[in-house]
Amino acid sequence: MSDSIDKIKSRGELTALCEAFRREGKRIGFTSGVFDLLHAGHVEYLEKARALCDVLIVGVNSDASVRRYKGQNRPYVPEDLRVRVLAGLTSVDFVFIFSERRNEKNIRMLRPDFYIKAGDYSPEQLTSREIVEAAGGRVVLIPIQTKISTTEIVQKILQAERGAAEEIVEQEGAVHFRRRPLKPTPAVFLDRDGTINREVEYLHDPKKFELLPNALQGLKKVQDMGYRLVIVTNQGGIGLGYYTEEDFYRVNREMFRQLSGGGVKIDKIYFCPHNVTEGCRCRKPETGLLQQAVKDLNLDLAHSFMIGDKTIDLETGRRAGIRKILVKTGHAGADKVYSVQPDYTARDLLDAAGWILQTERREKS
Repeated sequence: MSDSIDKIKSRGELTALCEAFRREGKRIGFTSGVFDLLHAGHVEYLEKARALCDVLIVGVNSDASVRRYKGQNRPYVPEDLRVRVLAGLTSVDFVFIFSERRNEKNIRMLRPDFYIKAGDYSPEQLTSREIVEAAGGRVVLIPIQTKISTTEIVQKILQAERGAAEEIVEQEGAVHFRRRPLKPTPAVFLDRDGTINREVEYLHDPKKFELLPNALQGLKKVQDMGYRLVIVTNQGGIGLGYYTEEDFYRVNREMFRQLSGGGVKIDKIYFCPHNVTEGCRCRKPETGLLQQAVKDLNLDLAHSFMIGDKTIDLETGRRAGIRKILVKTGHAGADKVYSVQPDYTARDLLDAAGWILQTERREKS
């Protein structure tokens, strides 16, 4: 057949065609199956089946019939696509869909010269054998050489995905699973104080937490663009003893409360509790917090952004190799600790989000 679509017929159409083939003296072969995920074992089997006859007809179990005996999760591929794939094989002359569990009706209508099944059956298992032989045909079992199971293929895929998405983590005597998205996604890394909320020296009282104008709208816009929202913040006041980690967490809970009202969800907060004299690798402008986020969240660092109100945030972005945005809130870059220049200077987070959107559009155009 020059056009594979022409190979797809109804059972009634094939019954009439088989009558014509018999008059021409052609030998008709018939086999059937689900053919859910077509693999090398199927191809090998169908090629051997076609070698036995002049015309090979393949019956494909309908979606409804597959669900009846394999469960509601099968088939994985709909019937119209399964027949389309089979029709594309040179070994297959015709293909049709049938709804019965067994092949008795197919055999009575098509009256094939060969009823062909894979070698994992025994003649005694074939309930249609007597019908075939009564019509003058015979049963042929083709030994399986390439043993591949659709179920095994699916299990391997699921295992591979789970392995990529999960890792076992042990912390403080407890064991849990850490799940990561399979596909790397870009993030917007954000300083907290002076960028998201008003700058308060050594902020530790939730009552003093106040979102900056347009912060909620800007974060929502970035989130809706598909970026992960990751806060990276230096909290040296903890190391100096000005407040505790629990104080820091209480402020964060208030931030979550205010942001959630606008539909904003922060993916994760990373903080450095050390003071500047401790020489740690997590305090900005070191990139330890960003690198940990990349590992934990499977982030696409190359397409991520860093936003902050201090030059220390810009230097962090520079060292990480990502684009840097200075917001004219908080310190507005007045600390001047580092001479690094921003890729963009924004009025606030909403303006920053607009520039990220424009940048994305330019790169995709």
